[in-house]
Amino acid sequence: MREFDYQRAHDVAGAVALLGTDPDTRYLGGGTNLVDLMKTGVERPARLVDIRELPLDEIEATPEGGLRIGATVTNGDLAAHPEVRRRYPALAQAVLAGASGQLRNMATVGGNLLQRTRCGYFTDVTQPCNKRVPGSGCPAIQGEHHNHAILGASDHCVAVHPSDMAVALTAFDAVVGFETADGPGQVPLADFYLPVGDTPHRETALPPGALITGVTLPPAPVAARSRYRKVRERASYAFAIGSLAAALDVRDGVVQDVRLALGAVASRPWRAAAAERVLTGAPATAETYAAAADAELAAARPLPHNGYKVDLVRNLVVAVLTELAEETAR
Repeated sequence: MREFDYQRAHDVAGAVALLGTDPDTRYLGGGTNLVDLMKTGVERPARLVDIRELPLDEIEATPEGGLRIGATVTNGDLAAHPEVRRRYPALAQAVLAGASGQLRNMATVGGNLLQRTRCGYFTDVTQPCNKRVPGSGCPAIQGEHHNHAILGASDHCVAVHPSDMAVALTAFDAVVGFETADGPGQVPLADFYLPVGDTPHRETALPPGALITGVTLPPAPVAARSRYRKVRERASYAFAIGSLAAALDVRDGVVQDVRLALGAVASRPWRAAAAERVLTGAPATAETYAAAADAELAAARPLPHNGYKVDLVRNLVVAVLTELAEETAR
C-alpha cells in the first residue's frame, strides 16, 4: 500500500477545500470499499480526507413527503430506520441483502453509491482493464464473465455495478445532492452513473472534487408496496447475479403504477422503463409480467457464459410482481 496523508474534515466546505481537484486525494467514509482497493493497489491515493464527522448523518422527512438521507448515514442505520421501512421497504430490504452486519455498520450511503465494480480483472492489477487503465483492454469479454453485464455493456467493459442499495434508489427516482467549491448541486440517480461507452473509467456525473452530501427520495405512495429480491450464488455475503427492486399498485385487476429496477445486469442500476410501459394500464397477470420482462430483455446482449441471466431476470420479474399483486389483493 502506498503511504498516504490523512486529514479529518469538520465541515462540508472544509472537506471540499481539502480535496480540491487533486486526483490523488480521496474522501474516506466507512472505507469498506476504498481501503480494500488500496490494499490491492487499485486505488493509490496520496491523501485521505475523513468525512465521518460531518453533519450528514440524519434521515429527515422532506416538506413534499419524501425522505432525505445524509451521505454519512450508515447502511445499518438506513435499513433500520422506521420511515424507510414503512415508506420504502424495498430500500431497507436491499441494504440488508448486502454485505454483513459489521460492514453495514461501517459503510455509508455516499460510499455505497461510489463503490467500484467487483470484476476480478479490475481488482487484479496484473491484468489489463479499461476501467482501471484506459485503453488496456477488457479481458472479461473472452475470459471469466459469468456474472457480467447483459444490458448496456460495450466492447470496452462488461462489468456490473455491485450495489444493492442503488438499485432500490433507482426504482424510486432518487436524487443525489453534492457540494463543490462552486456551491451545491444535484443530479437524478438515473443520470448519476454514466453509460460505459468507450470511457468505462468515467463512472459518474459528479464534478471533479464533489462531495456527496445526501440522497433525496421523492414521495411515492406505490413504494410502500415494494420488494427487493436478490439472487446470489450462496445464501449470504455474496454479490448478486441478478436482483430486482419492484413496487406495484394494482386496482380492479389493472396495474395503476409500477416501478422496476434491475441489479447485476449492467454497469449501473438498470431502470426497467420498457417493462414499466408494458405494465402500466395492463392486466395484472403472469402473462403481462412475462411480456414486460421480455420487452426489457429484448436489448440484452449476453456473452457466451452469462446468458442464464436472461431467464433468471425474466423469472424474477414474474415471481416478484406476482407476489406483490397477491399481497395487494388481500
